[in-house]
Amino acid sequence: MDSLTQLRCATLPAQAQQNGEREEGKLARRRFQKGSLFLRKNKRQPVWVGRWLEDEIEPDGKVHRVHRNEVLGTKDEFPTRRLALRELQARLDVVNAPTYRARPTATFAQFAARWETTVLIQHKLSTQATIRSQLRKYLVPFLGANQMRDIQPEGVQRFLSSLKVSPKTVRNLFATLQMIWRSARAWRYVAHDALDGIVLPKQRKARRFFFTIEETHRILTAASEPYKTFYWLAAETGMRAGELCGLREDDLDLERCLVHVCQSAWHGKLQEPKTDNAVRSFALSPQLVAHFGAYKQRWRPNEKRLLFATRNGTPWDANLLVKRKLRPLLDSLGIAGGGLHAFRHANSSFMDRLSVPLKVRQQRLGHSDPRLTLGVYTHVVSEDDVRIAAQLGELLSGIPCPNLPKLQKEGVARIEQPFVN
Repeated sequence: MDSLTQLRCATLPAQAQQNGEREEGKLARRRFQKGSLFLRKNKRQPVWVGRWLEDEIEPDGKVHRVHRNEVLGTKDEFPTRRLALRELQARLDVVNAPTYRARPTATFAQFAARWETTVLIQHKLSTQATIRSQLRKYLVPFLGANQMRDIQPEGVQRFLSSLKVSPKTVRNLFATLQMIWRSARAWRYVAHDALDGIVLPKQRKARRFFFTIEETHRILTAASEPYKTFYWLAAETGMRAGELCGLREDDLDLERCLVHVCQSAWHGKLQEPKTDNAVRSFALSPQLVAHFGAYKQRWRPNEKRLLFATRNGTPWDANLLVKRKLRPLLDSLGIAGGGLHAFRHANSSFMDRLSVPLKVRQQRLGHSDPRLTLGVYTHVVSEDDVRIAAQLGELLSGIPCPNLPKLQKEGVARIEQPFVN
């Protein structure tokens, strides 16, 4: 046997695996495929159709070989047969790869159900509730009947473009699809990327509620305990609503004027904080520490040692707090409606007005990205804005502005009002 023949024999098993060869119980590809190509004449325009064989694993575990037909493109997209064959070859490269193995089959609805019970349960309860709602309302109704292998970028783009929801909701749905598709590829249900090249709507910068200093003073003055302490803590620290509801007596270090954020609450249930950056410690003012000294004397201990707990000892529900307590208080004060998040936005703006370093603001708010602190949570304080405008006018015109205090006050009333998208 010559050297060339020996070389061919040595490389043959790697190029064409034997029929019945198995890896982890899954059939390997049996032979190299060239596929077939033909031009289908349609009423609108002819299309190139490719055919080849693939191995599939049924839900019962049996492996069988099936014919695949796929439209590769129109005659305009691929004017010659040679160009269409190149497109077909891209499909066959996956099947002809030495590492190719039979893939399990499932519709999107079937796969999503498996993904829920194995992957989604690893996430926080709040995340689980959100994604289950997305699957029930949007993803499964549109994609549920499709085989995972048949879902392509064009179909996903058509689905996202047809949604009559905000750009933020579209982006959230796309993020959920990315999570599901990563698992589908890892579990070998698919080999292609159905989310490649997807164009998402531009996200509009939403106008958000935030309380002014004057409004915050009025809220704290009018609120009764224990809600006054809760609102004061929200305004001074900028903590998230869930973090406030999950705060424990042990999380306060009054001797060193510190608060530790270690857990959160969602719908009356305790869970981990939103992100790793949300686990943090920062300072409290001496005034708030003194207030807590008096508050703890009236505080009723509970099994979980929560600072704000129901009669049953469970954490407060932030949504119910806003609905039953905060909104009625705002209505009585004539303040435009806002939720607990308005305190968080206000806190960021207050720190900006005090020229607090960005790193300190980011750490106190628990943000991983400083751009979120500046671009979303920091709002222009109109009193300063009016002052700067007056000073610029004096600089450019040489005419002093004698009514600056009055203009600043009017500017606050005119400009610095909470607004909503």
